[in-house]
Amino acid sequence: MQKRISILGATGSIGRSTLDIVAAFPERFRVVALSAAQDSAGLAELALKFRPNLVAIADASKAEDLKARLHGSAIEVVSGPSAAIDAARVEADFTMAAIVGFAGLAPTLEAVKSGRSIGLANKECLVAAGELFMATARQHGAHILPVDSEHNAAFQLLMGVSPEAIKTLTLTASGGPFHAFTAQQLETVTAEQAVRHPIWSMGQKISVDSATLMNKGLELIEAHHLFAIAPDQLDVIVHPQSVVHAMLSLNDGSVLSHQAPPDMRGPIAFCMGWPDRLAPDIPKLNFTELGKLEFFQPDRKKFRCLALAEAAMQAGAMAPTILNAANEVAVAAFLSQSIGFLQIAEIVEASLDHWAGNVEFSAVPTTLAEIIALDEMFRAYASDILAKKA
Repeated sequence: MQKRISILGATGSIGRSTLDIVAAFPERFRVVALSAAQDSAGLAELALKFRPNLVAIADASKAEDLKARLHGSAIEVVSGPSAAIDAARVEADFTMAAIVGFAGLAPTLEAVKSGRSIGLANKECLVAAGELFMATARQHGAHILPVDSEHNAAFQLLMGVSPEAIKTLTLTASGGPFHAFTAQQLETVTAEQAVRHPIWSMGQKISVDSATLMNKGLELIEAHHLFAIAPDQLDVIVHPQSVVHAMLSLNDGSVLSHQAPPDMRGPIAFCMGWPDRLAPDIPKLNFTELGKLEFFQPDRKKFRCLALAEAAMQAGAMAPTILNAANEVAVAAFLSQSIGFLQIAEIVEASLDHWAGNVEFSAVPTTLAEIIALDEMFRAYASDILAKKA
């Protein structure tokens, strides 16, 4: 039987790669719903090719254009702020959650409530709402399958390993485009430079997070919730070649590692085929051609965002929600050229420091409404910091 697939964030890099796998295995998959934020032309193109039952576009002003492009197709169109939630409610066997940022939380949670398998490519679901998200998955029997290459590697390494045997789980980081830069060079980094990742093809926000190493900090928080591993058992190492994606150190001195080409179609195919393994047409590793593989300790003084994320993970409670909200505000400001590269960490740190001593914010949020309200509050504070810097 074909698996019914829905994709939240279909026009982004993860969404399009997911559809590449659908196209490669048409006998195994059928698309039932697609969503996008505002790319009506891209969404219509994909809808006409894959013929889902429903398409959803968050930007209501693009709805008429989308309907016109799909005229005569019998594909249902929904639009507006809750459109992605409508797409998540379409009956499916597997949902790829690829909406970038906090905006992906509500629709992904809606899909989780159906008890289906979720390909999780959205870090913020676990960073901003880790306790709630995983509790909801357990309650409804949903399978959370991590799409990020590092978490996907860790998922595979942890199969059959007892928690008592684990010493450390290490996630690798490419280091982004600036890992060899001096602190002085980082002061003049532009948004155009930051979005040009040397290995991975990603959206602008994720590319900037990779450049600041915030992306790796968010991934540590994600791994903490996904695998129920204590913060002090999680680590990061810089590996510019992006061939080794995760390493699992065991108490007997053994180290298991996962190697794969830096191609997101690999982890995506793993999640879509799970518990079976698909064989996507991607380059295979040739170790005789790789040359040397390098590993370095990350410089947490130069890349403050990683240290801030680790501190937020250790603090728990609302700290990761604050971290995520402030970072999204700061990255958006950097991309619009309102602040410099190093000021991203400054805004995140100031936001965390402001709320750190407030007892009122030491509890763990337990509902989606509470998390959304807190996110709005923390964004407003970060925006105030930006206004004062202007």
